[in-house]
Amino acid sequence: MNSNQKRILVTGGAGYIGSHACKALAAAGYTPITYDNLVYGHPWAVKWGPLEKGDILDRTRLDEVITTYRPEAVMHFAAYAYVGESVENPGKYYRNNVTGALTLLEVMRDHRIDKFIFSSTCATYGVPKEMPISEDHSQFPINPYGNSKLMVEQILKDFHLAHGIRSISLRYFNAAGADADSEIGEKHDPETHLIPLILDAATGKRSHITIFGDDYDTPDGTCIRDYIHVTDIAAAHILALEKLGSQDGACAYNLGNGKGFSVKEVIDTARKVTECDIPTQIGLRRAGDPPRLVGDSTRIRNELGWEPVFSDLTSIIETAWKWHNNRDT
Repeated sequence: MNSNQKRILVTGGAGYIGSHACKALAAAGYTPITYDNLVYGHPWAVKWGPLEKGDILDRTRLDEVITTYRPEAVMHFAAYAYVGESVENPGKYYRNNVTGALTLLEVMRDHRIDKFIFSSTCATYGVPKEMPISEDHSQFPINPYGNSKLMVEQILKDFHLAHGIRSISLRYFNAAGADADSEIGEKHDPETHLIPLILDAATGKRSHITIFGDDYDTPDGTCIRDYIHVTDIAAAHILALEKLGSQDGACAYNLGNGKGFSVKEVIDTARKVTECDIPTQIGLRRAGDPPRLVGDSTRIRNELGWEPVFSDLTSIIETAWKWHNNRDT
């Protein structure tokens, strides 16, 4: 590890988005310090700095790691993120996502670390009232997962006023794709994201894809979502980190492409990319699924100069497919 490089603590850095952020940090001249309990993270995804195993609820361990490395900022990805599970077991989500973040912030306060980038979500908006969704849209989450993320956003405002901790919350829409070099990518257990499920069906690991409802008020009847490439998400974290060097306060930005693709469009594009048959079945609508979720990212484009590189669906799926074929070899 280069002692001259600035160090950034990355909680959840062994996970899907966190590992891509670590690669982006290293490319930008930082040393990422991954802090992960490895419940959902993978040791093989930690390639650009040290791995410190620990839980965000373990204040003693956090204090030890921060004392050792003395990071100048924290990127916080560590969270539980299964919406259905959050409804069934809300205590698990509030304890980990809210109390864990609070514990981390208190340790930062005690060590006088004043820069924090938070992995938030479009789930804080709840059912959209207008489209595309801007940062000024009302925030009324409809599940404990979204509530837990919104609570942390509120805590960040209070910690800025009380302790001077500057923060940027990045509200992602649908993270997708994989590192273009296939060094890291998406691998969840259980897997709930549409694109890897589709690719499992393309390779025969899954018998078919269930389309949850084809009678929505959309052009082809299926739900429309805003897919944002994980490498573009990682790039936004670097811009946010640099912005915190000069910006005070606690603010939030949306991360999305600003255009949506339907479930059927995603499946059809995957068929073209993979050149494989992808069997589908029509299922019932899922409770709480809005017909459209599309984000307005004008603010981060204007204020931080962020511009998605992988903005078309084909390139997103191509990187995911390349990773999907390489990940088990």
